[in-house]
Amino acid sequence: MKALITSFIILFSIVVHTQEPYKRTLKLMGSRFDITVIANDSVDANKYIDTAVTEITRIEKLISSWDVHSQTSAINKNAGIKPIKVDTELFQLIERAISISKLTDGAFDISYASMDRIWNFDGSMTEMPSEDEINASVSKVGFQNIILNKENNTVFLKLEGMKIGFGAIGKGYAADKAKALLMAKGVSSGIINASGDMNTWGKQPNGSEWKVAITNPMAKNKVFALLPITDGAVVTSGNYEKYVNLNGKRYTHIIDPRTGYPSSGIISVTVFAPKAELADALATSVFVMGKETGLDRINQLPKVECIIIDDKGNITKSKNIEIDKL
Repeated sequence: MKALITSFIILFSIVVHTQEPYKRTLKLMGSRFDITVIANDSVDANKYIDTAVTEITRIEKLISSWDVHSQTSAINKNAGIKPIKVDTELFQLIERAISISKLTDGAFDISYASMDRIWNFDGSMTEMPSEDEINASVSKVGFQNIILNKENNTVFLKLEGMKIGFGAIGKGYAADKAKALLMAKGVSSGIINASGDMNTWGKQPNGSEWKVAITNPMAKNKVFALLPITDGAVVTSGNYEKYVNLNGKRYTHIIDPRTGYPSSGIISVTVFAPKAELADALATSVFVMGKETGLDRINQLPKVECIIIDDKGNITKSKNIEIDKL
């Protein structure tokens, strides 16, 4: 009888901890971040989320062009004057950004920050800027003028007044870094949503995959597909809210850094990629490259897929993506 009681006590002491999702919404990098982790309890969850917030804040200080003390600001301040020595992390981020610029024929370009803002999408614009104004607005844009010295870890902008910025890649990079840190600390599953830049890993507590809803901006209340995403990123860029109609044509807020003219023909691009940094950059690039060129480029990249919705509401997808329509 004593042995049976002992066994019962041992069995009774085994407590099954059911992991649950814990979410916190906050403003980071000037944008809304939703950080969700799967954890045993709220104490662990809050500790993990605090770790992610600290990492994202660290990255913001490194890449912010608004912070006068950041290395990015130092690069911009010394454009046309001298090279600036930077941390390896920032150097490598700029190096990867230039690689994406080459891949997209300049449709993605972190030196877009040099552009003069001559287009307004707040309803106040009534006529097209002149051709001279448009050409002048991008005169200092060009990734070819970002000079990297790997031996010294320096970055030099050749043209005076030239600037770089990470608006089209920074949030994705921060989400990647926070995800990697949480995984290293043993967080088995979660989502980091940086204003639409979704980065996931692991599965939901019930064992099912995380799923992302794809909506058509021309029917915003309707989801036309749910796609599973287990360990990767998905980014949707849309220009259906910021645009201007001039001379019977619709111009949107995503501007081609090579020409100074806004993109047209596409209203939404969703990109799936292993990292949010890449998905972030490519989503913007496809807008600028256009549907045919954008799809051709995406189809050449391993583990990268996209869904494009044009201004007629037509849905086009890359060759390897499978959509389970609802």
